[in-house]
Amino acid sequence: MQSKNLDVGKLDSILLRFFGSPQSGWVDMGSTVNTKADFLYKLTHAKAALQNVTLIPGETTYVFLDQLAKNLNLDRKKLQEAYDKYAPIAEGAFVPNTYSLPVGISEDQLMKLLLKISGKKMRELSYKFFGSYNEKKWFHYVAVASVIQKESANVKEMPLVSSVIYNRIKKRMKLQMDGTLNYGKYSHTKITSKRIKNDNSIYNTYKKSGVPTVPVCNVSLEAIQAAIFPAKTDYLYFMKSKNGTHDFTCNYSTHLRNIRRATK
Repeated sequence: MQSKNLDVGKLDSILLRFFGSPQSGWVDMGSTVNTKADFLYKLTHAKAALQNVTLIPGETTYVFLDQLAKNLNLDRKKLQEAYDKYAPIAEGAFVPNTYSLPVGISEDQLMKLLLKISGKKMRELSYKFFGSYNEKKWFHYVAVASVIQKESANVKEMPLVSSVIYNRIKKRMKLQMDGTLNYGKYSHTKITSKRIKNDNSIYNTYKKSGVPTVPVCNVSLEAIQAAIFPAKTDYLYFMKSKNGTHDFTCNYSTHLRNIRRATK
């Protein structure tokens, strides 16, 4: 306040101590004009100015950063730069949740905050499942979980989709799953035969073998559990039925019948 040439003195310091300790972070002053006494009181008692932002399971970081920039009036480019600076991996570093975020926070501080919260949660989950945390091993499972997340119609299907992934890999079959092409800015883009033909990214499981080395999206706890604990099946194929869920099968001829039935 003194640097802004505002009239503050010893009495203000005493008054502030009387009210309590100033809060850290961002606070909602409630109005743009306050008396000095009101201002000092609100520094110690006003609630934080927060904005809720929800990251849904299956959403990409590209789209989430767009959302953060819009909701918090932040610079999208600076958010990306901060994410690239602090994130342990290019995609899948966030834990889906509803975050109450301070209004006025900088792009750099926001990425540090979100990645710190997410990283802590991921380490806790890893210790729960494995008794230890190995970053490379963890994000391998996040990558598998991201494919499960994109392909499953609901949580119940996740272990079944997971079993198809592992069964196909075991048989050296390409995954050939459309959901892996819903990466980055293509999160909500319909996958076409032209896209499958022209996309040469690591996410094109029609061309590349195995699970993408980087997750497709940010994933839920249920998807991670399914990646670690797949159902025990012989399924190699699944096709979305007319009711929105998937029909799973072990052989290609039945799979073709499911396709005809779904597209009839």
